[in-house]
Amino acid sequence: MSALFIGLMSGTSMDGIDAALVDLSTMQPRLLATHGHHYPEDLRTRLLEAIRLEDPLSEDLSPLDDDVGVVFAEAASALLASTGTAASAVTAIGSHGQTIHHAPDAARPYSLQIGNPQRIARMTGIDVVADFRRADIEAGGQGAPLVPAFHAALFRCPTETRAVVNIGGIANITVLPAITSEPVIGFDTGPGNTLMDQWVREQQGLAMDRNGQWAAGGRIDQDLLACLQRDPYFGQAPPKSTGREHFNLDWLSACPGKAGSTAQDVMSTLCELTAGSIAEATRQFAGEARRLLVCGGGVHNRELLRRLTAALDPVAVESTRAYGLDPDWVEAVAFAWLAQQHLDSKPGNIPEVTGARHPVVLGRLFKQA
Repeated sequence: MSALFIGLMSGTSMDGIDAALVDLSTMQPRLLATHGHHYPEDLRTRLLEAIRLEDPLSEDLSPLDDDVGVVFAEAASALLASTGTAASAVTAIGSHGQTIHHAPDAARPYSLQIGNPQRIARMTGIDVVADFRRADIEAGGQGAPLVPAFHAALFRCPTETRAVVNIGGIANITVLPAITSEPVIGFDTGPGNTLMDQWVREQQGLAMDRNGQWAAGGRIDQDLLACLQRDPYFGQAPPKSTGREHFNLDWLSACPGKAGSTAQDVMSTLCELTAGSIAEATRQFAGEARRLLVCGGGVHNRELLRRLTAALDPVAVESTRAYGLDPDWVEAVAFAWLAQQHLDSKPGNIPEVTGARHPVVLGRLFKQA
């Protein structure tokens, strides 16, 4: 069996798909090639409409599921074409899909990802492992976060306790104790980039606040910040997970800011909310950590990292790049790894992280033929 896998990941920003070609023949994954594939604007609009549905399970999302699957397949095919790699050389694709709604605490818990994996398999000629969250939820877990098992396999160190934070749309932290008998801890800390991205798109028509420059020029609205920090999620004990269905602009608008605050001040306040919630989670659950390894899109927000570094001093805040993996591609590589775990019949969840009753093999296999 080949050790080549593809990981496909699209986060809460819904701007497109990260595709990674990975060699998993050794303990240290080798990232061979990457491809960023944008959603067509009309498809992104349909996705944004879907996440605003009150009850997505009652809607017929099959056309959207198929169309997202086509774009995922195109991302994988473009990745292979860019490297001259034959589809037959790849063992499987691990596809996270696009999250529409994450409701682990509902009366009937579920987490809905779309991007028809059978269509991906048919279009690429490669088997696909997908639907990663269902088995953990059926075992009583949150179905998220799922990357801590990968973080532990890649970044755990026997000589020091470390924490890893992925700052995507939602931020999640993994605590890796140096003592292997101690359990790995992980949970979503709250908003990562999602509120900042939504705010700058609404106010300035931009996809992101590049380098955090807009936030850096504003002032923190302490009244607004205090209101946002009172959300019960921040005080909730793990295991816990969240998503854009909770942290969105409607949620923000429920907290009136202090009179005289500008849109730029709101951005600065949102940056502080993300930095502060990550820092508080690190202090509370990774108090012995000597370093915090950062991955995800937030690693490029200089202002966010400046505030996070200041809040956690003397803890070293570093990119995962220094520890073997490009921070932009950690999640895509993680889902390639989870696909391999599935094919090897190995658990991909950590019960102490998700709250599941026991370890489970994650995902379902969709054959190309």
